[in-house]
Formats: sequence, C-alpha cells, structure tokens
Amino acid sequence: PLLCAGITTYSPLRHWQAGPGRRVAILGVGGLGHMGVKLAHAMEAETTVLSHSAGKAADAARLGADEFFATSDRATFRVLRNRFDLIICTVSVPLDLDAYMSLVRPGGTFCVVGLPSERYQVHPFTLTGGRRSLAGSNIGGIAETQEMLDFCAAHGLAADIELIGAPQINQAWDRVVRSDVRYRFVIDIATLG
Repeated sequence: PLLCAGITTYSPLRHWQAGPGRRVAILGVGGLGHMGVKLAHAMEAETTVLSHSAGKAADAARLGADEFFATSDRATFRVLRNRFDLIICTVSVPLDLDAYMSLVRPGGTFCVVGLPSERYQVHPFTLTGGRRSLAGSNIGGIAETQEMLDFCAAHGLAADIELIGAPQINQAWDRVVRSDVRYRFVIDIATLG
C-alpha cells in the first residue's frame, strides 16, 4: 500500500530522462505529485514544486524539492519563464496552459498525468515558439512497474498514506473533495465485513 501512486509519475520521469543536470517541476503536491517529487529528487534532478497553495512549501521541502513556487503569485510565471526541461502536471483542474507552457524551456516537455474534466486549450505559438512539447503519460506496464518498485526499494521511497478503516470511507471521501489528504488513503481490508 505504500507504493500506490509511484508508477504514474515514475513512467514520465524515466521516459523524459529526469536525472542530474535536468530541471524538473512537479505541478501539484497531492496523491500523484508527492511521489513525483520524491522520485525526481531520488533521480537527482533539480526538483521544483509548483503549487497554487503557498501552504505546501514545507511539505515540498520535506519531500525533497529543491525549490517551491506558488502559482497563485503571478510573478512566478515571469521568474521561471523557459526554465524547466520537464513539467509533470498532476493536477485535475483547468489550467491556463499557455502560462504553464511558458515555464518549459525551448525543446522541453509539459506532461499531463492529472485528468481534469474540461479540455485544455493552448495557442499553437506556445508550442511552436520554443519547439515545446505537450504530452501525456499513463501508467507503465508490468516491467516498468517492477523497475519502479526496485527503484523505490533501493532509495527507501514510499507513498505518504493514511490508513483508514472501512467505516471511515465516507469521511475520507469528504476530505478528498476538500483537498485535505496527505497524501493517499489506504483502506485496511481487515475492517471490511
């Protein structure tokens, strides 16, 4: 249960070669994003967390981020323009994709793993102006999942979870809706029945 969010962020980090000398940003520090930060840091990429909430700065540092920027501060988009080789977007809310793509360096990639219900819109010049790529990634296959498990074991990485009993499922759902989770709920199967 402690590895329940890893493959979704591990797969794009490996695909786009996160590692030493690469600047990676994780957009969103939630169920997916918190593992993305841990993994990017363990891969020795320069790791930055981008979050709407300035209140997650301490968590970002604890998870291994080198830097934290609040996207609610419009200056962030000026300061970080053309900075990242890879941004992994873990959020499931509508975004001003043109603004976020401006943070990707020429030749870099903005990778979507969070799934908002609304369509993204992006101006073609945002992509062509710097040969930026907009991509998506789903979970990896069996071999890549095993590779991720081995990597996590070698680096002592695990998801941050709250273990709950079956009677707490409704309260847990209410907390998910309020974004009051750090960072995954795991249901103790022994409490079913």
